[in-house]
Amino acid sequence: MERPIPDYQANSTAIIDEGVVIGEGSRIWHFSHIMSGAVVGKNCNIGQNVVIAPRVVLGNNVKVQNNVSVYTGVVCEDDVFLGPSCVFTNVINPRSFIDRKAEFKPTLVKKGASIGANATILCGITIGEYAMIGAGCVLTKDVPAYALVVGNPGKQIGWVDKEGNRDFDRE
Repeated sequence: MERPIPDYQANSTAIIDEGVVIGEGSRIWHFSHIMSGAVVGKNCNIGQNVVIAPRVVLGNNVKVQNNVSVYTGVVCEDDVFLGPSCVFTNVINPRSFIDRKAEFKPTLVKKGASIGANATILCGITIGEYAMIGAGCVLTKDVPAYALVVGNPGKQIGWVDKEGNRDFDRE
């Protein structure tokens, strides 16, 4: 039986497991691994050396930059930006000798939100629509829509507009 021609592009070094759904126009770059049960929307860009774990859902137009790990429990709505080397967690108290897969906490990144390079997003958090998470931020709590959050631990320092510009009128 012939395999249908995919309507997405994947580099020959990318690993795409059986049971993955990838939307039309998406691109997957070098050495990335999309695991079984993951859903990648239309027109997404999955950078080099990215891991998309089982049951992760990426909406349409999601940009995942190089070296990002998106673990089970994460849902990114449409138009989300994940900066280089940012990482998500899915267990609050991991131990290698204890199986805590039944304890994965869901993380939701809402439409249009951006997460900067090297940010760490603890599990169980919701990031509001069009929020901006700064580079290197360690996010430990929910973020309201349009909030600008930086630091370790992450602290809201202002607001941004839909285009990501500082919104001084709200401050």
